[in-house]
Amino acid sequence: MDAETLLFFDSHPEALPLYEALEEKIQETCPEMQKRVQKTQITFTGRYVFACASFLRAKRKADMPDPFITLTLGLPCPLESERAAALSEPYPGRWTVHIVIGKKEEIDEELTAWIRQAWIFAESKGKGRRKQK
Repeated sequence: MDAETLLFFDSHPEALPLYEALEEKIQETCPEMQKRVQKTQITFTGRYVFACASFLRAKRKADMPDPFITLTLGLPCPLESERAAALSEPYPGRWTVHIVIGKKEEIDEELTAWIRQAWIFAESKGKGRRKQK
């Protein structure tokens, strides 16, 4: 694990094993991705951002597991799942979905499929558009 990532988890060390399992799954699913550690989130990109890991409280505090991380995905449609803690449509045809992860077992095939969908959606942005003059 790189120093920047370890520093990000300095105030939440109990969540680091969850993140390590999540990053491993993202790397397996999207091997060409790049990671950027920022102050409030770890961003995963290809051509564009497709996922972020953070400590965003996407549910009421009483409903949040301890420890937790929140995975945010950009998807082409709303996620019809109880696992989606929060959804928003920042602009037509793009949905932001927050998924709270409290156990390694939640990093499963269903989550992997959503990560793959977010990757494909992000990579397809801008394709087929003509350049504006």
